[in-house]
Amino acid sequence: MKYFEDKIALVTSSTKGIGLSCALKLARGGAHVYMGVRRPDAAREICGQHPEYRMTPVFFDAMKKESYESMIREIIEKSARIDILINNFGIGRPTEDLDLVKGSERAFFEILELNLGSVYRVSKLAVPHMIKGGGGSIVNISSIGGLIPDVTRIGYGVSKAAINNLTQQIAIQYAHNNIRCNAVLPGLTATEAAMKNMPEDFLKSFLSHVPLGRMANPEDIADAAAFLSSDAASYITGHILDVAGGYGLGTPQYADSSH
Repeated sequence: MKYFEDKIALVTSSTKGIGLSCALKLARGGAHVYMGVRRPDAAREICGQHPEYRMTPVFFDAMKKESYESMIREIIEKSARIDILINNFGIGRPTEDLDLVKGSERAFFEILELNLGSVYRVSKLAVPHMIKGGGGSIVNISSIGGLIPDVTRIGYGVSKAAINNLTQQIAIQYAHNNIRCNAVLPGLTATEAAMKNMPEDFLKSFLSHVPLGRMANPEDIADAAAFLSSDAASYITGHILDVAGGYGLGTPQYADSSH
């Protein structure tokens, strides 16, 4: 079944990982997917690998504010509307973004500016077009770190917590325009970047706190984002959905128990 037949979708940061899985999932369901990316050549290569899907690269660099407007303008010029927006862009600065005292203040505010700012700005530009089109769905890719504090990465966690709140603000402010806004909060996900940067002992320790006992695949996150984007979720808005294998569900003693 083509859940997204004739829908116009935008997925930011979608040449790899969760973003790419989201773009392919929507395209497979019939949507015309615009890939908001910093490297259009890489996106064009992906599109060439999937000629059966309608996928179009459009330039977007979160550090260049002019690209926010040009991205939305290009989509509207070509397709006249935006029905689905998945705000997937996000950064981390794990070597600088530490605890309150030891962490870099510059990194803290840069992370806020880019992670929160990208969701705010793209949504701000897309919502008027969704209103004109009679409604739409926004899904923000947040993080379980926005719900559960950590001993490090304070800027990342605060930025994702802010995205969760922004999600609910948008949901309540535009529900009367038939615009839904939800957030998906991935846990530890087996993206290429994560697998390169995480030591084996860290992975083992982390997974001991995940009841389902495995990392997420990018497709697990894309499945949740696609559901919330679809008409099957037409009565769901303002929801903060963690997709983390039960991480944070148990007591602190969970990892020490036999299971």
